[in-house]
Amino acid sequence: MEQQHRLSTDSGDPILDPGQYRRLVGRLIYLTITRPKLCYSVHILSQFMQDPRTLHWDAAMRVLRYLKQSPGQGILLSVLTSLQLTAYCDSDWAGCPMTRRSVTGYFVMLGGCPISWKTKKQTVVSRSSAEAEYRSMAATTSELLWLRSLLQSLGIDHAQPMQLFCNNQAALHIADNPVFHERMKHIELDCHFIRDHLKLGDIVTAYVPTKLQLADAFTKALGRDRFRFLLGKLGVIDIHAPT
Repeated sequence: MEQQHRLSTDSGDPILDPGQYRRLVGRLIYLTITRPKLCYSVHILSQFMQDPRTLHWDAAMRVLRYLKQSPGQGILLSVLTSLQLTAYCDSDWAGCPMTRRSVTGYFVMLGGCPISWKTKKQTVVSRSSAEAEYRSMAATTSELLWLRSLLQSLGIDHAQPMQLFCNNQAALHIADNPVFHERMKHIELDCHFIRDHLKLGDIVTAYVPTKLQLADAFTKALGRDRFRFLLGKLGVIDIHAPT
């Protein structure tokens, strides 16, 4: 996906065969199960299934060309003794040009191996970047709690606190501050939700520099160098690449 793209519902002329676009995007959605790097691009493309246009088709072809050039890319599942759940969450504030809703992205690892990832447009408009980041933190916390419950159902006890990394200092301060500000009442439920699990010791939050924010790849289109750097951090390798 091109950086700073502005794809919208009226980008270009209607294509002759909308069904072809829908079938292609449907296949790309299936590939996101094992290819986390596709999440953001497929999230954007899937918004135009009802009335795909020429520019949407061009963007889908760009993704297809990338896949053709990297047939050996896949997730490396390493062997580690620790089964620590670690998550990175991020958001792109007001990133949707049509609705100005923010995009939530998260990436979860178990023992250093990727097990869950997601890109999703938030259901409401956030009035600040901190608010958008905090909603992303709440969504990621829900995913972490579900994954821990899944591990317990498999007979795996995850006693240690789950780690949640965020690159927004304001959102982290909201989580740690027990006093509500008048401006934050509209996200009060998310505030209480995260703080409760911080007090219970279920999660611990920490700051991560933007350069090392793995969820960055799930909220926006990145440049080539930045994209390749994050691929390695996400546990994606190319078996055909020279060693």
